[in-house]
Amino acid sequence: MFLQNRLSSWTTGIRQQIALPLRIELWNGQRIDFSPDTPRVTIRVPRASAVRYLLTPSLSNLGTAYVEGAIEVKGKARDMIAVVNALARTTLKAEGRFARIVRSISHDRERDAQAIRYHYDVSNDFYQQFLDPNMVYSCAYFETGQEDLATAQLKKIDHILAKIALQPGQRLLDIGCGWGALVIRAAQRYGARCVGVTLSENQCALARERVRAAGLDHLVEIRLQDYRDVRGQFDRITSVGMFEHVGLRHLPAYFATIRALLADDGLAMNHGITSTDPDNGETPYGGGEFIQKYVFPHGELAHLGQVLKAMQQGQLEAYDVENLRRHYARTCALWTENFEAAAERVRALGGDKRFRIWHVYLAGCSYAFEQDLISLYQIVCGKAGRPAATLPWSRRYMYAPAGAAQPSLGAPSGAVLSAS
Repeated sequence: MFLQNRLSSWTTGIRQQIALPLRIELWNGQRIDFSPDTPRVTIRVPRASAVRYLLTPSLSNLGTAYVEGAIEVKGKARDMIAVVNALARTTLKAEGRFARIVRSISHDRERDAQAIRYHYDVSNDFYQQFLDPNMVYSCAYFETGQEDLATAQLKKIDHILAKIALQPGQRLLDIGCGWGALVIRAAQRYGARCVGVTLSENQCALARERVRAAGLDHLVEIRLQDYRDVRGQFDRITSVGMFEHVGLRHLPAYFATIRALLADDGLAMNHGITSTDPDNGETPYGGGEFIQKYVFPHGELAHLGQVLKAMQQGQLEAYDVENLRRHYARTCALWTENFEAAAERVRALGGDKRFRIWHVYLAGCSYAFEQDLISLYQIVCGKAGRPAATLPWSRRYMYAPAGAAQPSLGAPSGAVLSAS
């Protein structure tokens, strides 16, 4: 009776504040609707003990209950995330336990490698179900918003290579190379000599296979290697979707490592997710707690201000900063659509629990980017202290038509991008 009274009071309180396209089905057959409209999300509570998740509906609590099978949820992922966020906003305070907390996470080489393997070494087939054919697992770039995912991912890579003014024959390092799409594109279009490093064995194996299939062994080397162990000098360095794994305290050292590997007249580009909390806190209502527990163990997000500060501490100067938050909201939404369209195959490859984790994670990320809870920035940088005359007057070179002459930015005079 006590539990029923608490649930009834909770339900009444929500209905008085907001109408939701939600139905809750209890273990005793009772149905509770939160709107006269047809529900788009149904939460089934199979036993009385699971009611506790509803009464404190943080994203972490309800996400955990769904992943662990304590509750069942039916509906499109985007609707599930929207409803759960509405429940959290309506019933919880964004202070105290559910505020944007800052975690102190210990990082070392073994922990970092384990975290990468946990997330990326599920299986290549698993990721192929929802990524584009080139398997680019990072924010795409939509010039108009009408592009399909495959087109937008190629545009993202080309946008990056244009930003760093890659010249024919230059030496390029890609930190966290994934399945090799960026280095393959750089070698094909520019004849760049590329090294890609990853800590994921699955990614490394497939990336090497793709390099061989493209006939680029003479230009591209894929290494199973920690970026801190790379030696040599590179004209250009890219890091796409990797620095979230570095850790807040290690960001200055990370950027210092990039500086040490970068030629004096070189350019680097860091592409990564950031917190929108000035104090580097997590997303509100337990979203970060869920991600930390199930998706990206040991991952940490820094605010853009902290990133720029750490970059300067690493003796790098930021030349260009671009916000791609809208692009990542769209990317994650398309991944979610692909994931749900291939649900049976995804479940067979990853199992029920991993299916539920990624189902929540992909749609939750799209929502978080849409609502400015997290963001994504590309930052182009070079070694600090260079003469001003070595910098371009404008950003126009980043958007020049393929084949047009690019500013040298320290490269040999007259270098031209390949139009292939």
